[in-house]
Amino acid sequence: MKRTGRRRSSVWDCFEQVGNFVRCMKCDATLKYCGGATSSMMNHMSRHHPSTTPLDEDEKPVICTVQCTEEESTSDVTQVAVMSPNINMTTNPPEREYGERKRLKRSSVWDIFIKVDDEVHCTMCDTKLKYRSSTTSMMYHIKNKHPDTMPNDGVSVATHAEVTELISRMIEKDLLPISVVNGDGFRELLAYTVHNYKMPSVSDVTRLIESHFHEKVEELLLHLGRVEKVALTADFWTALPFQRYITVSCSFITDDWQGRSAVLQTHKLPSDSHTATDTVTERLLNTVQTWGIVGKVTACVHNDMQGHLSAHMCARITWDYAACFATTLQLAVSDGLSEDLIRIIVAAGKLVKHFSHNLLASEALEQKQVQMCLPQHKLIQSSKARWDTICDMFERLLEQRWAIKAVLSDRTITNRQEAQTLEIEDDCWQIIENFTPVLATLKWATTVISAETEVSISNIYPITFSLIQTHLVPKENDVEQVSEFKLKVQKSLRNHMEVDSNDLASKPALIASMLDPRHKHLSFLTPTGRLAAKVKLHELVSKLDVITTTVDTKDEQQETLVTPDISHVAVPSQLRSDTKNTMMLLLGDNYSSSYATDSEAQVDYYLRDIAPSLDINPLDWWRVNGPRFPKLATLARHYLCIPGLSLPSLLSEAGQAFAIMRTRLSPEHVDMMIFVNRNT
Repeated sequence: MKRTGRRRSSVWDCFEQVGNFVRCMKCDATLKYCGGATSSMMNHMSRHHPSTTPLDEDEKPVICTVQCTEEESTSDVTQVAVMSPNINMTTNPPEREYGERKRLKRSSVWDIFIKVDDEVHCTMCDTKLKYRSSTTSMMYHIKNKHPDTMPNDGVSVATHAEVTELISRMIEKDLLPISVVNGDGFRELLAYTVHNYKMPSVSDVTRLIESHFHEKVEELLLHLGRVEKVALTADFWTALPFQRYITVSCSFITDDWQGRSAVLQTHKLPSDSHTATDTVTERLLNTVQTWGIVGKVTACVHNDMQGHLSAHMCARITWDYAACFATTLQLAVSDGLSEDLIRIIVAAGKLVKHFSHNLLASEALEQKQVQMCLPQHKLIQSSKARWDTICDMFERLLEQRWAIKAVLSDRTITNRQEAQTLEIEDDCWQIIENFTPVLATLKWATTVISAETEVSISNIYPITFSLIQTHLVPKENDVEQVSEFKLKVQKSLRNHMEVDSNDLASKPALIASMLDPRHKHLSFLTPTGRLAAKVKLHELVSKLDVITTTVDTKDEQQETLVTPDISHVAVPSQLRSDTKNTMMLLLGDNYSSSYATDSEAQVDYYLRDIAPSLDINPLDWWRVNGPRFPKLATLARHYLCIPGLSLPSLLSEAGQAFAIMRTRLSPEHVDMMIFVNRNT
């Protein structure tokens, strides 16, 4: 029977259209209305108003009673099927049955998304995603952006393509070897959880990850093409067996003053140290060329402890090098540790290890903590790779000192010989008590620099001078070993940070301190040092003026002071006695404003301005005050994007887990896997 017109859906009994949106008349919820589709409205009604969900005529359930045979059942079974009342069940053709089954397998994400060419558009927020025959990205979008509208039907039962996509995502996030898909246990798990699932091969998963890799590369290239300057970081690391790599990352500040960072490439380095220097330089130049950031690099921060970068300068290198502050601080702490301090650290580690491996001693310590009303904390073992864990170990030992002594003195738990071996002498406890606050100060310095959410490069020299001039100065009540440690660390910091150098004003970290409104007064420097830094800032602004002139002479002409010719100006008699208006005619209307736009005046006015408090984010300050100092704002983007560490996130717990996971990657996939993992 031919239909004369399209029937209006009954869902419109509950919704009314308002422009490009529809409003629910029951709860006033507003939904995006695209292309005449009513799926999102039906989805809303079934989720939030199930008792009043409208059913179109074609969707009304047909209740049919089927008499089962004796072999199957002795009672009637009532079955409910959703179908048109005009369709006869017994005469339904096979094509119709197949079509119904195929339609029921359709994912419910299509109730929220519509397909337009090779893209899918979200009807809730109009977000556009690329469509590659998989609904995984759409599910992620709904889960993250619209959790309240997460479909309950169809999405939880993933298709085979979606399972394969999730496997590739798992390998990327956990940095697993791609060969994990060949594992027998992994195959048994998927065979049990996904019916008739065909396990993909290594090449299939590799192609999926390569697809993600190329998508992220295209996206990052677009971002880098829009920024003026970037900073590089070179992270040297080693994987077993004896495989050395360098991961090159970049950091930049967007137009809206948001700090961003991304991994660019990971290169394998030769084991020969004689050729490593030339190789590292070539790798950096190759990375800059590949990503189209030639001439955009301000500085490169590295954790190179073998001098491959700082000792070798190439004529093609146009950027400055800066050492990772965490690496510098680690070298300073290592230089400061005397034999006595190392002996105490070893003894403390041995004591912690005893309580970690001896169950009887561990349980006794827990009982003593309860009896002495001490915090029920476990002891912390220091790590050789991280000096800051020494501070954590000492702090916990001092907290549990008397509980530990009580356990060691109990002969039912610890015998006399073992106690004599483990017991720390009273003078060593005094050294630990005196030494721990110094380590805590150095640890906090690293924590401030490693903060990823804020600018870090500008904090390096203020913190360094504060350590040298205040915190590392020996006090009268310091024990001999701690006083010696302070002096050695102070000397090491002076050498590595070149605080006494005549070229200090040219260091990227000090320039960044001047461009940070919190530190611009450089109160930690001598008057001579502040003058040299101010001269350097004037020099950088002048160079920027030259570049601006060659690029756009029109803007420069607008900043030029113009004095009008008053010989042809008829001055009204009532203005002749007005000194203010006469001065404006003589000197020009833009005389006052030119002070703020002139390059040298910008620097002077910026330095005389009141410094904000230390708890503000300098990027937020420049977002507001950038129009007042346009030249300095440009320089701030160039220098404040430089990180203080080669890879800040490595100092966090998640970063430490990443550092361990990346060592198990195969050399042929290490670049791609680290790229997709760190650029999520």
